Amino acid sequence: MSAKFGPAGTAESFKTMGYKKSVQLGEYLEKFGLDHFEYQCGQGVRVSEQAAAEIGRALAEKGITVSVHAPYFISLSSVEEEKRDNSINYILQSAAAVNAMGGDRIVIHSGSCSKMTREEALELAKATMKKARAALIAEGLGHIHCCPETMGKINQLGDLHEVMELCKVDDSFIPCIDFGHQNARTFGEIKGKAEYAAILDTIENELGSDRAKIFHSHFSKIEYTEKGGEKRHLTFEDTVYGPQFEPLMELVYERNLSPIFICESAGTQTEDSQAMKKYYESISK
Repeated sequence: MSAKFGPAGTAESFKTMGYKKSVQLGEYLEKFGLDHFEYQCGQGVRVSEQAAAEIGRALAEKGITVSVHAPYFISLSSVEEEKRDNSINYILQSAAAVNAMGGDRIVIHSGSCSKMTREEALELAKATMKKARAALIAEGLGHIHCCPETMGKINQLGDLHEVMELCKVDDSFIPCIDFGHQNARTFGEIKGKAEYAAILDTIENELGSDRAKIFHSHFSKIEYTEKGGEKRHLTFEDTVYGPQFEPLMELVYERNLSPIFICESAGTQTEDSQAMKKYYESISK
């Protein structure tokens, strides 16, 4: 096994190259040599089971695997029980969609800390994830992996430690390390190989080598402020903000890891995914 690469949703080039339908994704991504796609349900799970199955088949025909990004409005740590219960329903809907597509990973935002301490928010989120796991099993979706994501804004639950704690709720949970978010919330902490190595070491030390080998990842350069963290996603052409992907690709190859890298660049996510994969392949030859 080796690392896989693909975009979050469709880049601007999908339309400019003449594509219009999701079932054309396989053909589109094949032209860039990519092998994964993350379907976006950020605004809600609006894809029917039939449509999801058609998309999954089109991707599978080209050897492309798939994951789903669950709705952005999930709040695992809400003080309102109704919102936490709704979040579990959104997780179930996302899991059903990715299952119909033939995939087995959903990426989940954890929510904010609101007016409570981070510790209190984390305990609520862990309890919600435990219920979500039980609900997935009850619905026959126990094979779907929940991937809690590291978040970019300071007031959001989801720093590296918190994601590790959420993943400890169940052995099936796989961390989604968004390196752009991590860099933004630490005001540019990721300078090179040493900082990436520390993150990868944390995953292995906290969750074990099996999950460290197959972690999920988002990657993009992100503009941030010294007050709130993440401001906006950029493209790889940006020279002001990081992080740089090359040192991470080198580490992934050296450590023989097999993560899935999803690029979330602003509009050029397909092309930037291709750049990551080409660099990874150049050092693995």
